[in-house]
Amino acid sequence: MSLHFPNNLGPLVSSQSEAVGSDLGKKTATKSNIGISLFEGSKEHIRKVFDKVQLSVSAYDTAWVAMVPSTSSIQTARFPQCVNWLLNNQLLDGSWGLPDRHHLLMKDALLSTLACIVALKQWGVGERQIEREQAKYLNLNLPLRQSDLDVLLRRRNKEVKRCLESFSEGSRAYLSYISEGMGKLQDWEMVIKYKRKDGSICNSPSATAAALSNLQNSDCLRYINALLEKLGDAVPAVYPLEIYSCLQLIDNLEKLGIHRHFQDEIGSALVDIYKCWMNGEEEIFQDVACLAMAFRILRSHGYGVSSDALSQFAEEGGFCKTLEGYLMDMRTVLELYRASQMIIYQDDIVLEKLHNWTSCRLKERIANSPLHADRLEKHVQQEMDLALKFSNHANLEQFVNRRNIEHYNTDNTRILKSAFRYTNIGNKVLLNLAKEDFNKSQAVHQEELKHLARWVTDKRLDKLKFARQKLAYCYFSAAAALPAPALSDARIAWAKNGVLTTVVDDFFDVGGSRLELDNLIKLIEKWDVDVAADCCSENVKIIFLALQSSICEIGDRAIILQGRNVKAHVAEIWLDLLKSMLKEAEWSATKSVPQMDEYMANGLVSFALGPIVLPTLYLIGPKLSEDAVRSTELLHLFELMSTCGRLLNDIQGFKRESEQGKLNAVSLQMTHGGVSKKEAINSTKDLIASNRRELLKRVLGESGVSSIVPRACRYLFWKMSTVLHLFYMEEDGFTSQKMADAVKDLLERPIILNDQP
Repeated sequence: MSLHFPNNLGPLVSSQSEAVGSDLGKKTATKSNIGISLFEGSKEHIRKVFDKVQLSVSAYDTAWVAMVPSTSSIQTARFPQCVNWLLNNQLLDGSWGLPDRHHLLMKDALLSTLACIVALKQWGVGERQIEREQAKYLNLNLPLRQSDLDVLLRRRNKEVKRCLESFSEGSRAYLSYISEGMGKLQDWEMVIKYKRKDGSICNSPSATAAALSNLQNSDCLRYINALLEKLGDAVPAVYPLEIYSCLQLIDNLEKLGIHRHFQDEIGSALVDIYKCWMNGEEEIFQDVACLAMAFRILRSHGYGVSSDALSQFAEEGGFCKTLEGYLMDMRTVLELYRASQMIIYQDDIVLEKLHNWTSCRLKERIANSPLHADRLEKHVQQEMDLALKFSNHANLEQFVNRRNIEHYNTDNTRILKSAFRYTNIGNKVLLNLAKEDFNKSQAVHQEELKHLARWVTDKRLDKLKFARQKLAYCYFSAAAALPAPALSDARIAWAKNGVLTTVVDDFFDVGGSRLELDNLIKLIEKWDVDVAADCCSENVKIIFLALQSSICEIGDRAIILQGRNVKAHVAEIWLDLLKSMLKEAEWSATKSVPQMDEYMANGLVSFALGPIVLPTLYLIGPKLSEDAVRSTELLHLFELMSTCGRLLNDIQGFKRESEQGKLNAVSLQMTHGGVSKKEAINSTKDLIASNRRELLKRVLGESGVSSIVPRACRYLFWKMSTVLHLFYMEEDGFTSQKMADAVKDLLERPIILNDQP
């Protein structure tokens, strides 16, 4: 019994094709020299970003730094260079703030402009007037009624009073973060408790400047001086942000599917970030979003990071004690949710609890989102929605890449107290590179699919009337899991063996007699046979020749990478499958009901992932020694992957297989365990989750535990697991029509992007 595919996908390819193989990637992935030059230029631009991420200047924060008085005279600015920056950087419309800003940032522009006017007036170099309470102390004429001003001040005081009365850690962090706006209401002794090792108040230049003005704290002065020495005459909205920015860049590259072009840069960056993690750097551990992202990305790259770092957020109450929690920042909640999916240890209570409350919050926010959200909110909603719909364990690489490319936000503006941007990341550069890379890969995939359609015809597999025709789905899983053009041989082997396992499954299930089944097994065992004389039927002949051809082709391709002949091992894998299917056929014929252990031991093989995954290991790049192939480590990876697949199939196919009188893990638990259908299904789901977590742990590697199986080979087992979880998503997941659309998106429809603002 092999992987069960949906049934309603029409033909995607013609019967015409050209010969392919290793030459396909070379033949179709290359465009003109101009196109290649632009592609390489984009990659070089992105590589430079790893050296230094640049943030936009914050006029708002610079204004507050400019307001700090000198210790020698309160009539003199301590940082005159910031005052000069304000004088020299007013925009043409008379405002301060981000240039080329969206109309949604009008409030930010007003806030920045008012702060700049106050700063200039404070030192007697500005002439505009301002609508702020602080203007009263500078003898400014306010162009609004006193009653309007009183309303604004009452609202401010009411909010401050609410924060003070709640006396929660989150509210105190918030009040410290907005120190510059508190004036005489601020409790500066409380604020200084939020001072970090670098001297900043919550990484905020404006809050730190306000603390410096009121407390003359030497650490705050050190922070401002260091900031100006590094960045010049102005300051950003938040600092430091290097680690978060680097993590975000890595995350974007991976989401868009172009990370393979930057493996060296990513590897080097993660080494540095891991050192910061081990040193307990505040830049990571005092920023909840940065901490969550660092945990997720480091763990996904095999670094031994503990979920204990997130323990304070396991309950929502712990999160609410933070600044981000007090504000209920949904970007941070989303990062925590993503981190919670990286469970690799059984009973990881921290991540399980974190997953429970973050998923509830995200669902609640989506349900209550306004119908007409603004542009910034809309992109966050899309990210939340996609994260909930497609969990990490059901995300196929190229399938995810397309979704992320189509929903990618090229506007990298973020809003804290004021708006800021990364000035050198160039989100449009990332997006265009990702689009070109996807479309180039798709062109290769289309040629490969044509070749495979011709192969089906050449091998006469289309003449087997009993067999399901699932070429498009088999190739979809291959292309989605192994999208890189250079992996052509691996994709073709995966797809061909996927087709053949479907054929063989149908042959043993409904298409062949006992004589034919035994005959096919003996032919594989004997190998060198006289086909005309030794095949007992035309169907057996077609299947044997297709199997023999595929095994030989894989062996010929693999010897180039492996330096040894692996045909015997590939044939052995097929024999194991055929014998396991024969046992199932015998159980069916005799109406035997095996024990659960016996059923699963055989079912792990009969599920038919062996011929798809194991031969492909030889074709993805790393050398795989005989010891590695025969190791308990690789066997365990296979068992964990196959257990997930077998049980996922049995849950979804329970009703159908029960009606057909076929064996099934759910029905066997009901028979032998005396449990209800619901109990059996829940128990099966728990077993799937347990095996999936263990598989991810083995794939990523345990800290301090050596592995004989190369990481790229281990990861192939996880990729097949994601295929299985995607194909067997439950009622609110992938219908057959959705799957058909996904196949067409991956293999037929190129990405065409509308211009984004």
